[in-house]
Amino acid sequence: MSQQHRVLFLSHGGGPMPLLGDQGHVEMVERLKNIAATIKKPSAIIVVSAHWEEKIATITSTAEPSLIYDYYGFPEESYHIEYACPGEPELANSVSQALTNASIESRLDAQRGLDHGVFVPLKIMYPEADIPCVQLSLVSNLDPAEHIRIGQALSNLPYDNLLIIGSGFSFHNMRAFFTPSAERNMMNQAFEDWLIETCTSVEISEDERKQRLTKWVDAPYARFCHSREEHLLPLHVCYGLAQSACSDFFALTIFGIKSSIYLWER
Repeated sequence: MSQQHRVLFLSHGGGPMPLLGDQGHVEMVERLKNIAATIKKPSAIIVVSAHWEEKIATITSTAEPSLIYDYYGFPEESYHIEYACPGEPELANSVSQALTNASIESRLDAQRGLDHGVFVPLKIMYPEADIPCVQLSLVSNLDPAEHIRIGQALSNLPYDNLLIIGSGFSFHNMRAFFTPSAERNMMNQAFEDWLIETCTSVEISEDERKQRLTKWVDAPYARFCHSREEHLLPLHVCYGLAQSACSDFFALTIFGIKSSIYLWER
């Protein structure tokens, strides 16, 4: 990973709720603000969001991305949120070329806007909306190894001072969010403990770390915490970029669930 690239996996909370003053998201909002204040302000941002899947890796390439309000049943104000950050077609082309160089099929999409996995955390971290942003999709086969390879392909992008964000959630069992119990909390904590150890321990070799993430379904209560893995896979892209233990991590509670954020800074 270039010394000028920082990589951040964040748990982005529930829909637009972090922007609506929801008390269950206060800790998350404050943490993201603190991270943004601590790291160097990036020249451009790439976001891999859990909320966009395509058959092949797809990159937004418009210069003026719109917003996609891809959530339902929230207050009217949540459908009028604005985040008028510029796109960065040159960076989008560089991402596509890096993937091609690694024999990973990709395409550019000049029409699609930014979903809430992008604009919600960015509006918290960089409310001025003055940093160019490109979104990269997940690949719909949801193969962990392929998403690590995507990250590896992006590790030497010829673009200075990038921030690459994996926007997902370290826990994503929607039914369990609304059915708290001692058993739920135990399973949530056991998976978090495994994930924190996997991403932070310097005692784990990179071969082992990669193997653990590739076979994440073997982790304690993995399929309870992620019945479908799309909210975890942005972390795999982040690890592929960094290929090391993270520099820092943050354990927090979001909407009553133990969650985590990981930062790689070199």
